[in-house]
Amino acid sequence: MTQRPVILSGIQPSGRLTIGHYTGALRNWVALQQSHQCYFMVADLHAITVRQDPAELRQRTLETVALFLACGIDPTQSVLFVQSHVPEHTQLAWVLSCWTSMGECSRMTQFKEKSAQHRHLVNVGLFAYPILMAADILLYQADLVPVGADQKQHLELTRNLAERFNHHYGPTFRVPEPYIPPVGAKIMSLQDPTKKMSKSDPNENAILFLTDPPDAIRRKIRRAITDSGREVRYDEQQRPGLSNLMVLYHIATGKSIPEIEREFEGAGYADLKAALTEALIEFLRPIREEYERLQNATDYLMSILAQGAEKARTRAHQTLQLVYERIGLLLAPWESVSTPTANTHHADL
Repeated sequence: MTQRPVILSGIQPSGRLTIGHYTGALRNWVALQQSHQCYFMVADLHAITVRQDPAELRQRTLETVALFLACGIDPTQSVLFVQSHVPEHTQLAWVLSCWTSMGECSRMTQFKEKSAQHRHLVNVGLFAYPILMAADILLYQADLVPVGADQKQHLELTRNLAERFNHHYGPTFRVPEPYIPPVGAKIMSLQDPTKKMSKSDPNENAILFLTDPPDAIRRKIRRAITDSGREVRYDEQQRPGLSNLMVLYHIATGKSIPEIEREFEGAGYADLKAALTEALIEFLRPIREEYERLQNATDYLMSILAQGAEKARTRAHQTLQLVYERIGLLLAPWESVSTPTANTHHADL
């Protein structure tokens, strides 16, 4: 039987998910379930590199799981789990940290940027973030990892660590390749269309959340920044505000940009905003309604996570046991005496 390639990806539960998360990640995840063995995680350990309110973090974690399901992640096809439920992540991260130089971590662009943003708390976790990310990937012997521009450096470090370890100890880790998803539309802020839409933006009018009710969508689109002029023509450089609204209309309706230009020929921005509002309400309705059905079903969500953690730990522990054996750690008495081999990387768990 042909084994499906393994893919791993995750999202931090550090805020409500936006329409950008759907177009940039979740929509692709749903499609990948048909052809790949998928491991999708809520990356709560990564989220604590900045201070989190404990109760809110727990709530956001469950909300993120509910949104994954509402967007179409199928726990019978994919392994859906919370990162902290699989202790092998931090166990492997320690081993990998012993193989990572200070220079490698200090050169990370994201570390430099976040250190500047959080100067009051430049912690070791922020510095070692890429090592934990490498552990996330290598634990599952992932063939592919979806990456954006801000994560390319981290994946390159992961590949370097895998190759370094394999060279010293023999075949242990599969060296992952980047998965470049189909080019999706970049969603910009509704209030500053020169910046990417961010769930951490303090101005909620700048963000379209997947769970926004119709009234919120109407308010945000009504207040969305446009540009001078009246003609509905796509021009990302000269008319970033209008162009962003046209991209959102494309997402909500499936119409191409030329089709949208023809549809609103002779019309103005107000007409586009009115049509966009109704299209977005209908586009997001099934996600919001399924999320509302799931968000308070805590027992059900926890049962999904328990099953996901069990499946994830089976694969993760197999890798960790191999790593421990390779580096000379004495296996615990309750561990199997049979040492896993690199040939088990693609066991269909």
